[in-house]
Amino acid sequence: MVGETNYFLISQMIDTACVVDDVAVTVVIPVWNSGDWIPACLDSLNQQTFQDFSIVLINNGSTDGSVDRVRFQCPGNLKIVTFSINRGFAAAVNEGIRLATSRYVALLNVDTVVDQGWLMELIRVMEKSQKDIGALASGMVRMDDPSLVDDAGDILSWYGSASKRGHGRSVKEYQQQAEVFSVCAGAALYRKEFFDQVGLFDEHFTSYLEDIDLCLRGRIKGYKYLYVPTAQVRHKGHSAGVVGSYYVFLMTRNRLMIFLKNISFRLLLKHLHQIAYGQLYFFMVYRKPVASLRGYISLLFQIPHIIRSRKDILKKSRSIRQLSDSLLSSELGEPSLVDMVKRKLQ
Repeated sequence: MVGETNYFLISQMIDTACVVDDVAVTVVIPVWNSGDWIPACLDSLNQQTFQDFSIVLINNGSTDGSVDRVRFQCPGNLKIVTFSINRGFAAAVNEGIRLATSRYVALLNVDTVVDQGWLMELIRVMEKSQKDIGALASGMVRMDDPSLVDDAGDILSWYGSASKRGHGRSVKEYQQQAEVFSVCAGAALYRKEFFDQVGLFDEHFTSYLEDIDLCLRGRIKGYKYLYVPTAQVRHKGHSAGVVGSYYVFLMTRNRLMIFLKNISFRLLLKHLHQIAYGQLYFFMVYRKPVASLRGYISLLFQIPHIIRSRKDILKKSRSIRQLSDSLLSSELGEPSLVDMVKRKLQ
């Protein structure tokens, strides 16, 4: 019953206020109880040198009046979709992608401020790229210190860690355009046809790592991704997301779901020692055993979905064995348990 009511509200909003105009780019911004960030984010979009875009703001069950603060001051190119409950990041951005009729779709976190040339740079690079470039990663820098990298593309390791390339390092070290394993969905540009070929974000993830899963599926189909340092975005990070036990629960479940959905059994066995160590590592680092155990239990309920996804994903690519083995990192991407113990003792 809740699902039916929710769908009715969504449909009603789309019919009355959310027909996306015929533009080059649709910018999708999910919002959940983060009204303080909306004005700055929208202001930076309104100052873009590239103006052939519309904005779809997804009110993801906010209870703080987030959207009411901008409903009467929003620009003409902004449309609003309202969910009655928080359905997670994946479901929110998927709704915006479905509405888009543009050639490109940009996803943007609400706790960001984009440079004036952000969209222009992304469009410029995408227009010059081969068709197998499915998405572009922005040059995300820290909101409090723009001289430091927040995210220059994402990396997935066999330990299950999804790390931000260049995080905390000087921006000067990441001034070159480069191919990356995955793009961060917090500030990225996608070809609309990429979603047509690969599918949308997996809503079974709810939130976290769904962008890694999507890009891995794209890799299996032959797509690649580029990091564009000139498309700079200032990002606060974790200001509008879930934290604490719920975060641990989602990450524990989703980390394993990526492997079970997309990786052949041969490779899972080959890297079983790394995968197992990764599970032990994060179980100890998070120090929330109940939340971690809930994540493992929840994974069991996802098995039917995982089996269906594996059949659809793996049967369509003969190169998945070599592809995944070479693309996933063999580095943990985190301080080792030994290093953490040493720091504790010091």
